[in-house]
Amino acid sequence: MSATIATETADQPEVAGLLALSDDYMAGLYPPEGNFAVDLKALCQPDITLVVARLDGRAVGCGAVKILDGESAELKRIFVHDEARGHGLGRRIVAALEEIATAKGIRDIYLETGPLNVEAVRLYAAQGYRECGPLPITRKTRTACSW
Repeated sequence: MSATIATETADQPEVAGLLALSDDYMAGLYPPEGNFAVDLKALCQPDITLVVARLDGRAVGCGAVKILDGESAELKRIFVHDEARGHGLGRRIVAALEEIATAKGIRDIYLETGPLNVEAVRLYAAQGYRECGPLPITRKTRTACSW
């Protein structure tokens, strides 16, 4: 299988489908007041860069980086379809987003996930992030924050 990760626009049916799957997954873990995902419209804003992972041309994963200010950014909507797991795409998406942020001069990268999303917690821990509770720290410590 040929895997690629590239910057793309969010306003595509394949991306909308991935986001819907992600939303369904999160709805199974948390009540509505515990879900803070940005929507498709927000992913089209100029302060957000989206990457899409494709296997043999089919969109199977995505993630975004939102620039918060001149020195910090937040990773958003990282998701890999169940059928595409085991190919290292989650790690590659995080790495691609970190590269984009670094190229824009960003020093500190934050992310937020919930403790019930064990796949995400494992991914971020493997990438060097650590849990910090409800408030973000900095990328210097590669911190994954939970609520």
